[in-house]
Amino acid sequence: MKRFVMLLTIAACLWAVMPMAYAQDVQQRDTTEAVVADTLTADSAMALVDADLGSADEDVQGGGLHKQLKRKFIEGSAGFMSLVALALVLGLAFCIERIVYLTLSEVNTKKLLKDVDARLENDDVEGAKDLCRNTRGPVASICYQALLHIRERVEDIDRQLTNYGQVQLSNLEKGCSWIRLFIAVAPSLGFLGTVIGMVMAFDQIESAGNISPTIVAKGMKVALITTIFGIIVAIILQFFYSYILSKINRLTAQMEEGAITLMDSITNYKARNNG
Repeated sequence: MKRFVMLLTIAACLWAVMPMAYAQDVQQRDTTEAVVADTLTADSAMALVDADLGSADEDVQGGGLHKQLKRKFIEGSAGFMSLVALALVLGLAFCIERIVYLTLSEVNTKKLLKDVDARLENDDVEGAKDLCRNTRGPVASICYQALLHIRERVEDIDRQLTNYGQVQLSNLEKGCSWIRLFIAVAPSLGFLGTVIGMVMAFDQIESAGNISPTIVAKGMKVALITTIFGIIVAIILQFFYSYILSKINRLTAQMEEGAITLMDSITNYKARNNG
């Protein structure tokens, strides 16, 4: 339940940022146009607007890539661009939730295992359990699970560690299937927008009765814009997904290292206490 609330909160915050930025640009543009209309004549206003548009184009060509992407996003079809934006927001929400969870799951594994081994050397099994219980992360959970069965045979403890390790690995990978889904869906939505944009272009050609480039341009423009943003969303989510996989692999390696080290400590403990 907490995870669902966290995902919903992140998605709501990300979704709120996009229309706010768009509304700010629209408000600034409307304000500028109103001032121009009140203070200048029609001819001078048109000249000023043309000059501003020319300077804006120069700014975009000079390196304002984010402005160009924002403008193209607005020019795209509202229906399909909204779906692509939704895929981006939901995908980022799952990515951020996983990154936060995995970051909080990381601990100093070597120090934890050293402290557990020190308590076992002093025959303080309950102290080792308390240490693992009060430490976050999958490594501490695996150690605690092994200490719960310390009175059993070494083979049984090893089997418990293997089974519980699979459970912890599943917890680490929660939500990754959804991220993979949005990585696949985003470009698919873009391609769908491409096909529909081309259909719109052919409908306009059929209605006009000719194949003028001006008639075709609008539908093709929508088609290409949706494809571009679908691919961009997939690339962004893929970077986050690769980072998440690297963190999962690092935690998995720590879990394996912790299980091996703990089994050595438990074996030594049993040898000192005659099993």
